[in-house]
Amino acid sequence: MALLNTHQRQASPSATAGSRRIARRLAAAALALALAVPATLADYGVARAQAPDSIPDLAESLLDAVVNISTAQNVTAQRSVPLPQVPEGSPFQEFFDEFFNRQNRDNSRPRRVQSLGSGFVIDGEEGIIITNNHVIEGADEITANFNDGSKLAAEVIGRDSKTDIAVLKVKPVSPLKAVSFGDSESLRVGEWVMAIGNPFGLGGTVTTGIVSARNRNINSGPYDNYIQTDASINRGNSGGPLFNRNGEVIGINTAIISPSGGSIGIGFAIPSETATKVIAQLREFGETRRGWLGVRIQEVTDEIAESLGMDKAEGALIAGITEGGPAEDAGFEAGDVVLEFNGARVPAMHDLPRMVADTPVGEEVSVVVLRKGEEVTLKVTLGRLEEADASATADSTAPSDQAPADETPTVLGMTLSSLTEELRTQYSIAADVKGVVVTAVEDGSGAAEKRIAAGDVIVEVAQEAVSSPADIIARVDALKGESRRLALFLISNAQGEVRFIPLTIEP
Repeated sequence: MALLNTHQRQASPSATAGSRRIARRLAAAALALALAVPATLADYGVARAQAPDSIPDLAESLLDAVVNISTAQNVTAQRSVPLPQVPEGSPFQEFFDEFFNRQNRDNSRPRRVQSLGSGFVIDGEEGIIITNNHVIEGADEITANFNDGSKLAAEVIGRDSKTDIAVLKVKPVSPLKAVSFGDSESLRVGEWVMAIGNPFGLGGTVTTGIVSARNRNINSGPYDNYIQTDASINRGNSGGPLFNRNGEVIGINTAIISPSGGSIGIGFAIPSETATKVIAQLREFGETRRGWLGVRIQEVTDEIAESLGMDKAEGALIAGITEGGPAEDAGFEAGDVVLEFNGARVPAMHDLPRMVADTPVGEEVSVVVLRKGEEVTLKVTLGRLEEADASATADSTAPSDQAPADETPTVLGMTLSSLTEELRTQYSIAADVKGVVVTAVEDGSGAAEKRIAAGDVIVEVAQEAVSSPADIIARVDALKGESRRLALFLISNAQGEVRFIPLTIEP
């Protein structure tokens, strides 16, 4: 800089004049650019991240309603110290026996394990606190630690493992500071949010960010519908609130994606729309009471949509009906695609279980299904979801190593046979399974890629029941004549569990 300044001071008069001309031109260009370009993002119609006017004021007003949850439980260690191998009769044998037996006795003693999480008060009069189920699961003692340093013992009044929500109750000496839920359904991607919690035991920690995405399915349960945020969420934030700019809880922080265990800007919160319904049931009944349809469902892939003549992949494909369930009574059939439930469109398979669960038990609803190319409206009265009968996706069956029977008809890489008693016994096929048995699958075929195996039974082709290999050949030939590229097979395993599989029709 000193050399530059010296050079400028020693510049000739003509050089100085030229520099002034250049400076004037640059100033004029800058002024023109300033007049042409909006000064702020607001001039483009973009909000300033929609943050509140004063973040410190908002944080200060909310901190007292957020609590740190500490839990403790007794755990008995099952480790054992292996005894070294010493020669029989060694003078050290007695010493090792005594030492290692004592170590194993010490390891088997119960030890106290503590963990930390977050929560927030929603009812200051009653002392109701919300947190994650995984924060308090298995705990013998639960303590709510407040921002002013006070502590209160908490009891569980209800919890739900499917949505990972728990409702706690404390006995306050005076009314507690509480917060209320906001509307997560009105959230937009890019909106400003604030998380407050207890990351790594550092209580009362405030972080901010935006809504990164909505309706995230992270395969953690049947009702996944998470808000994704880049507000820093770490271990210990679980159960804490995610606030909007008005100080309303629009999510319960519950999970992160991180290779290191720390925040990388991908956190997930249970939306308030889901949480409020579960919390209301837990407070009233101490348990959830969800609607139950009684079907097993499967994703509608692009291939399945094409094989059913659908314009796009949407809805939930019914792969099976629970005997005696509401769907059976209402006339649902395997192969129906649920397009609408209770007046709302079903965008994808994973949306249907949540929509059914959110509907009150005993309520009659209308369901629109696609059946053989036509929309059919069914009326169904929902039952109550039982643990063993929860709606689930149809599982694929692992390939079988059993040797195929000596049969000749082959279709789309599958060797077929009528289902005889001999084959039923050979493949341990349940008595109520009917159709055409697959006795071999050609390596490298489309059927092999879709994990169809010897012992599987073809129940339907293109939503028509089949009982012999000739029926399948005829159905496939008919589809070829219609210039169809795919054939939809309904396949049952030996136990009677069915799934739909689209197979490419060979030219």
